[in-house]
Amino acid sequence: MTDTARANGVAVVTGAAGGMGQEIARRLHDDGHRVCLADIAQEKAQELADELSPDGSTACAIRLDVSRREDFVKALDTLTDQWATPTILVNNAAVTRAADLMTLSEQDFNQVLTTNVDSIFFGCQVFGAAMAEAGYGRIINMASLAGQNGGTATGGHYAASKGAILTTTKIFARELAGQGVTVNAISPGPHDLPIVHQTVPAEKLDQVIAGIPVRRLGDPAFIAKTVSLLADEDAAFVTGACWDINGGLYVR
Repeated sequence: MTDTARANGVAVVTGAAGGMGQEIARRLHDDGHRVCLADIAQEKAQELADELSPDGSTACAIRLDVSRREDFVKALDTLTDQWATPTILVNNAAVTRAADLMTLSEQDFNQVLTTNVDSIFFGCQVFGAAMAEAGYGRIINMASLAGQNGGTATGGHYAASKGAILTTTKIFARELAGQGVTVNAISPGPHDLPIVHQTVPAEKLDQVIAGIPVRRLGDPAFIAKTVSLLADEDAAFVTGACWDINGGLYVR
């Protein structure tokens, strides 16, 4: 793979129709990558793709159910035929829900845990294999502070799933390191996103913000910048890492 191909690679962002996914997709597109916006809400993802690239030459949207391995396989085949083997994968899609821990139902627990962990595992497995064959790739998994400290405002199922994502990141980082593919995670704390405001009642959110050492919510644009940095060709010596962006809520 040439340096030009790497600098102007093919990036896939799952959950790209939502707030954080949109920020990440915009940033990677601004960096000069062709960007595939993958989401189960394809129509909404297509709106952003049309905005980024009216002629479809540098941005596209595909429907991807991240709980299904076969959807990742289809997405890989489609993108390889349309553009090239993806060089960047951002596993951003997740189900975010608040729930009472002691009354959490089996169905809700399984749905959140399975969807969130399967999405990372299958993404790393399917796209990671293709990247390894090509000899180059950058995978960034979106974890969460909840997976490190047990959660501040989300449910136990969400926190458990994000903890599993951190372990999955290490597994694939070790597996793919010798083939030019890095795998890293980002663990954001509470950020100024629609999903945060939808999940956490306003009065509780004020309490959450008061408990953040820096006394504010995070900026999603900075998460996108961090993704951009980890997706850079020069980030070859960073793998299996977790980058904490949490306003001081979790210090290690």
